[in-house]
Amino acid sequence: MALHDNWRKSSYSAGGDGDDCVEMATTPTHVAVRDSKTPTRATLTFTTFLEALKTARLR
Repeated sequence: MALHDNWRKSSYSAGGDGDDCVEMATTPTHVAVRDSKTPTRATLTFTTFLEALKTARLR
């Protein structure tokens, strides 16, 4: 999944320097989540999980 420089910080980020937060990046088919303190480490990627949540929410 190519995300390029599409990462943005959560609106719930801690105050101050904002280093204690989650970042996310989106493509048309995926959402990736990572820890802003260690951006080169593990990234979680979600696909159908998010669609299932959206569908359940609409019911």
